[in-house]
Amino acid sequence: MTALTKRLDVRARVVRDVRSFFASRGYDEVETPCLVPSPGLDVHLAAFEVVTRSPNRYLHTSPEYQMKRLLADARARGEASSRLFQVTRAYREGERGERHNPEFTILEFYRAPGTMADTMRDTEQLVAKVTAGHVALGDRALDTRPPFPRMTVAEAFRSFADVDEGTMLALAENDEDTFYRLLVDRVEPALARLDRPVFLTHYPAVQASLARTCPDDPRFAERYELYAAGVELCNGFGELTGATEQRARFEKDRADRHARGLPMYPIDERFLAALERGLPECSGNAIGLDRLAALAAGTTAIGSVLAFADDEL
Repeated sequence: MTALTKRLDVRARVVRDVRSFFASRGYDEVETPCLVPSPGLDVHLAAFEVVTRSPNRYLHTSPEYQMKRLLADARARGEASSRLFQVTRAYREGERGERHNPEFTILEFYRAPGTMADTMRDTEQLVAKVTAGHVALGDRALDTRPPFPRMTVAEAFRSFADVDEGTMLALAENDEDTFYRLLVDRVEPALARLDRPVFLTHYPAVQASLARTCPDDPRFAERYELYAAGVELCNGFGELTGATEQRARFEKDRADRHARGLPMYPIDERFLAALERGLPECSGNAIGLDRLAALAAGTTAIGSVLAFADDEL
């Protein structure tokens, strides 16, 4: 058996573990379309446009909009709770490297009712399951037994970049380039040196994306990411449910895209209509399944668990 075959076997086992994990916790597996009217408006993401008969479609960067529509439909039917997960391909133009590929596999899941704490707990238990509680990465070991440590973005900037909370918030608001440079050059390397995965939580509200702001401190958002051995494994939210606020964010994203000369994507009006009908209080998380499988295989390079990376085509 070749080394590649062994790593692909690990990947297949991880996918099986993912499905059994969510089935055992009452989640329903769903499939939503990859060709969508709006791929997401985040200024940091670029989509692939697919020219079809009018209107054109895009390959989604995440199945988020359609999965939340399913949650809203379940609420409209009077269902008291809904838990959904999906393993699907996602597409992001220009993302290439050791931990990126333009076409990749994403695991996305939602629980309603559910809080950020609920999906963080699901996430750490899933990571523990697929890694059997530990990961060997060369000459170092990573302890993946839950619970994982939690650290706010403000705490991380203060501890690892010597930047206080007020300065960090000002940078996020007014100097995003410096904020991300500190995150990448100071905070992430420090997290990578830890022998345990760690949740980075409570991002500045200006970086909320589709997360709601924290009720007790609206300067921050209910958003978290999990770092393991320097790899960002996921991006999770306590989900924003208000249609008016979501539309305002979309309009701001479009204005920012226009100001930066980026491609302009349409707003998904059916998604906003679902929010208007009523999205239940919920939390969701998007996990890079390629990165999770690579970690289970003892590496941080996703190409090792892909049958063919983009540069091999």
